[in-house]
Amino acid sequence: MAVVAGEAQPEPRQPMAEERQQWLRAAMSQAISGPGSVRAELQRCLRLLAGPCPGEAAPERGLGDTGGHEGALEELCDLCESLDSANEFCSLGGLEVVLDLLGHRWPPLRAGAARLLGSCAQNLPEAQGRALALGAMPALMGALRGDPDPSVAPAALFAVSCLVRAQPEGLQELEALGGLEVLGGALQSPQPQLRARAAFLLHCLLREHPRLKAPLVQQGLVPRAVALLRSEHDGAHEHGLGVLCSLAWGCPEGLRECRDPNLGLEPLLRERRELLRGRAEFQEELEFCERLLQLCFETPPEESTMDR
Repeated sequence: MAVVAGEAQPEPRQPMAEERQQWLRAAMSQAISGPGSVRAELQRCLRLLAGPCPGEAAPERGLGDTGGHEGALEELCDLCESLDSANEFCSLGGLEVVLDLLGHRWPPLRAGAARLLGSCAQNLPEAQGRALALGAMPALMGALRGDPDPSVAPAALFAVSCLVRAQPEGLQELEALGGLEVLGGALQSPQPQLRARAAFLLHCLLREHPRLKAPLVQQGLVPRAVALLRSEHDGAHEHGLGVLCSLAWGCPEGLRECRDPNLGLEPLLRERRELLRGRAEFQEELEFCERLLQLCFETPPEESTMDR
């Protein structure tokens, strides 16, 4: 059967009729830009965001109805989880619209714009580069430093994270704007979400860029991370311990600071280790805790500073 099939000659193909080609082109065009297509939804949301919020021109009527704009931002966040949709969003000028909203007078729109910027930029180098070129980093750092609404800073930090990880230009701009110091200060924020995101980003940056260890130690990151561990236990503590492990490994000054008796890190770690033992949900945090104890207090000094 295989021999027979192999010897069979394919039937000659007839060229597609012009009418058939036109029908296929129309069908493809409808699929791409029809009422239910992703592109059409992106365009609809962007048109809405480009217009004013109801009540915005009349401050005496209150903050205005931002529901439509907030809904559009949320929908765009969902759509831009897809890389193809995020690319389409950028091609439609979406980043320009989002950057304008980062300075909007209503906090929900500032926060929503920051979340959308992060959703669009993560894992998409073209969007990262375009956002940086449009001035996203200074706007986000301004929100981190002093936005009066507590919902904005965590969203801004999410966007910053998406612009600096695996993006050398973004990290360079973050450093130039004093962003490392801002991240360290965020570890003491009263907002648990902001503390967690700052600890996570610092942990990632230290693993990806060991050169940052020395400047972060000089900026006082060790005592800040230890202070974080003394706050109410939450998801930030795992990354806080990871930060300390990174600073103690291969960084003599960081190790010396961790060993400072005035910091009280050793008893804190031993107490934490007992608290976490036998609790599977905190296994990674326990491993960081044990690693840090070994590095700082259970290893001879000459071995713990060796570069392996």
